[in-house]
Amino acid sequence: HDPAITVRFKVNGATKEQLRFDKDLVNGNTYLLAWTTTPWTLPSNLGLTMGPEIDYVKVQDGDDFYILAKERLSAYYKSEEEYRIVWEKKGTELLDLQYEPLFSYFASLKTNEDGSMGAFRVFNGDFVTTGDGTGIVHTAPGFGEDDNKIFKGTGVPVVCPIDTECKFTEEVSDYTGRFVKDSDKDIIEQLRLEGKLVKRDQILHSYPHCWRCSSPLIYRAVGSWFVGVETFKDSLLKANAQIKWQPEHIKAGRFGKWLEGARDWAISRNRYWGNPIPVWKCESCDNQICVGSRDELKELSGIYPEDLHKHFVDEIDIPCSCGAQMHRIPEVLDCWFESGAMPYAQNHYPFKNKEYFDSHFPADFISEGLDQTRGWFYTLTVLAAALFDKPAFKNCIVNGLVLASDGKKMSKSLRNYTDPAEAVDQFGADAIRLFLMHSAVVKADDLKYSDDGVKDVLKSVLIPLWNSYSFFVTYANIDGIQAEADFTHLPSNPLDRWLLSITQKLIYDVTHAMEDYDLSKAIDPIVLFIDQLNNWYIRRSRRRFWKSENDMDKTEAYNSLYYALKTFALVSAPFIPFVTETMYLNLRTQNEPESLHLNDYPIYNEKMRDLDLEFKMDTVQKAVSMGRSLRYQFNLKIRQPLKSLEFVTKNP
Repeated sequence: HDPAITVRFKVNGATKEQLRFDKDLVNGNTYLLAWTTTPWTLPSNLGLTMGPEIDYVKVQDGDDFYILAKERLSAYYKSEEEYRIVWEKKGTELLDLQYEPLFSYFASLKTNEDGSMGAFRVFNGDFVTTGDGTGIVHTAPGFGEDDNKIFKGTGVPVVCPIDTECKFTEEVSDYTGRFVKDSDKDIIEQLRLEGKLVKRDQILHSYPHCWRCSSPLIYRAVGSWFVGVETFKDSLLKANAQIKWQPEHIKAGRFGKWLEGARDWAISRNRYWGNPIPVWKCESCDNQICVGSRDELKELSGIYPEDLHKHFVDEIDIPCSCGAQMHRIPEVLDCWFESGAMPYAQNHYPFKNKEYFDSHFPADFISEGLDQTRGWFYTLTVLAAALFDKPAFKNCIVNGLVLASDGKKMSKSLRNYTDPAEAVDQFGADAIRLFLMHSAVVKADDLKYSDDGVKDVLKSVLIPLWNSYSFFVTYANIDGIQAEADFTHLPSNPLDRWLLSITQKLIYDVTHAMEDYDLSKAIDPIVLFIDQLNNWYIRRSRRRFWKSENDMDKTEAYNSLYYALKTFALVSAPFIPFVTETMYLNLRTQNEPESLHLNDYPIYNEKMRDLDLEFKMDTVQKAVSMGRSLRYQFNLKIRQPLKSLEFVTKNP
């Protein structure tokens, strides 16, 4: 809970246009009403902000007159009989209406040094709403982003009279040394005694808190160093146009929109730990120099820095041309600047590895979560566009977040998820891997993780795959078969030729999906192939493996199944690395690589593809599926023989 107070600001100045429609504006009894949940910021008030298109009214209340949003009248008056509307105006018409400061601490800022209008007047801002308060926002540029924007370009300095411990400085003399939140009650009481408090409430509302310790946070303006992103925004957009995003909508959507609204980036932090910003400033003449290397620092200071951490570098001074000493500024770099500089820092560029860097930049591929559209993806792009006018990477897969089954963030403290080690022990790493890569999470959507989803992958994909592999190994060992994958001549049995053909289709489909960086699409043909192999080819061919004679038909069946299993292992290795490795180690010949993952990826062989046969087999499968549906419809068991079954087709 926080205090929510409404205070009144006495109008003491108006434009000629405003005096034309109300000559009594500056008679001393007209007030602007503003509402705030942070009374401690009122001593730093420098302006009042109105919505440009919001309707404001001046109402008479006894001997006093109040200005507030028309929509907010009901929040302050129970009936229309309690007030009289004098006039109604848009926020744009009240721009530059002046008022008397609540406190005298910064009263001198009313007029700028050049004589222009300064603080303590009405501004317009699109962020103003009439959902609560008075429709007039108390504006303190030292304690809010929107507030700060309002004062940009006005010539009014940013006032922030609190220290790093959030205690008032000497500028606010009545409260010096006091923690700001502890001052709320006394500030409210002072306003009451001075007749400036109109209304006081308590409010329960959303407020920023530290995500680690849950302490309330305070917005505070600090001096910062910026990258002038807005000056090269066109380069950012051009770089983004050269990147292949997966999913594609990220390019023009979340990332593209973020770039379009990109603002100058504050890259400095007031912390002890971090990369020191290499800028030295003179204590006397304010001369500044940015040092570009250790050698340059030695040349300027006479000292070679063995350690570049802050507490070592800060000991090094540089003589200034004015005769005084230059000291390093206290700030360190935002760690996101370092993440964006990764391509250069990892190669110690430009001091070393220039040729290597030139041939390896931009990176071919990166992958991270959707939240990095405002993080790593962004910082990489900013620095690459600024330095080289190109992107830092060519292809990017963006994943969503894996959430707990209840849709909440996975939390160690809440223990609202299955321990990964336990899940691996129970289901195997391949089942979890395949479940995740075949889900919405690889499409930049969030995923509610559940063990049931992993169980389904195990049941419908991995166990059928292992059954197919086990079928081959069992009967090959019984028959003493040494299967071969050499098909100089295609087998005579259409089932075998069909299996070889859909194996090529598997290679083709997965390769093309991978080249498009579409992981989910790449897994679809893998799942389909397992079903076709297990539930069609092996079921239709079992008797060929069971028969006692080792004739050509049986040999071709073994060779076809061997080729299909081995090729499948190679194709699906990136997705099912452990099961396929186990399969490969038992299927490999002595002269082949000792690991599946040391092989070249399979290449599509068009000569082994038979599209006509695939079409015919697909037609047969559809016929069988229709037959099963009819059996189910008429409650006939699968094993019950039929006297006859007729199919009608337009394409016999």
